[in-house]
Amino acid sequence: MAADSTLELPDTDAPEADPVGAGADAGLRPLTRPPGVDGKIFWYYAVAFVLIHVAACLAFVPYFFSWSGVVLAVLGYYWIGAIGINLCYHRLLTHRGFVCPKWLEHFFAILGVCNLQDAPARWVAIHRMHHQFSDMDRDPHSPLVDFLWGHVGWLVYQNKYFATADFYDRYARDLLKDRFYMRLEKNFMWFWVYVIHAALFYGAGFAVGWATSGTTAGGVQLAMSWLVWAVFVRTVAVWHVTWAVNSVTHLWGYRNYDTKDASRNSWWVALLTSGEGWHNNHHAKPRCVAHGHRWWELDATYWVVLVLERLGLATEVVHPKRYEPSEARR
Repeated sequence: MAADSTLELPDTDAPEADPVGAGADAGLRPLTRPPGVDGKIFWYYAVAFVLIHVAACLAFVPYFFSWSGVVLAVLGYYWIGAIGINLCYHRLLTHRGFVCPKWLEHFFAILGVCNLQDAPARWVAIHRMHHQFSDMDRDPHSPLVDFLWGHVGWLVYQNKYFATADFYDRYARDLLKDRFYMRLEKNFMWFWVYVIHAALFYGAGFAVGWATSGTTAGGVQLAMSWLVWAVFVRTVAVWHVTWAVNSVTHLWGYRNYDTKDASRNSWWVALLTSGEGWHNNHHAKPRCVAHGHRWWELDATYWVVLVLERLGLATEVVHPKRYEPSEARR
């Protein structure tokens, strides 16, 4: 059964932008932290960030190394990170660039949760708010405050508005009508899903290590390797490339479209994020499921959607219109 494509989305997207011309993003100014941020540390997030980064640094200790752990980290980076965050949280849940069966949508959402980037409804709500107020005073994470704020600072300081009913009602009402997303939101259930997925990697690593070495010590060593590489290293890598979209691509790069914000296209961020770095394109055409609008702007996440569409698992796909090279900034 296909997802309900008639969901009423909040009116948070800016109007579609025209190709660039003189005066693109003129008038933007340095910002202060948005209203609702009072300087208090969000300790749950701050402590988690520190602990996960420290755990990821164990990758430099030889005991925790295994080639299978490295392979799992790379595979997880793309299949858990790119599918869970780029395809599901962003292009499917936030912008409804396509619809898919609910069972598949929920599976993709669980992959997203396994990146420890918040529950789907909160992630979606913050991103929709970002589009509504992009690089304005109420933007939750504009790097026009400063680079570190746009990259990670906004996550470790409390924003009181994010804890209000109005925030969820305005920006994530459609998701929270689904009991699946409501359950993930309650009692940090999304966090416990992450813990369970980490335990599964540990358990699988122990089983394989014990079977191949014949010893408990061998099982523990491989289990720890998989935990460090396939969970912690992969989590940190996905965090920073996701955050780079918020920070780097609002500061450096080129523009195909005149938008009222500072969004940019960055080839290297796009490469690391399977297409999310074509950020000016995305801000110009938010619902378009393809972020690469010129022939050389490769977008691997869009290719996955095309495969799903070919298999009959993605419908109502918002494809890009033809982009004429003459429209680009010279």
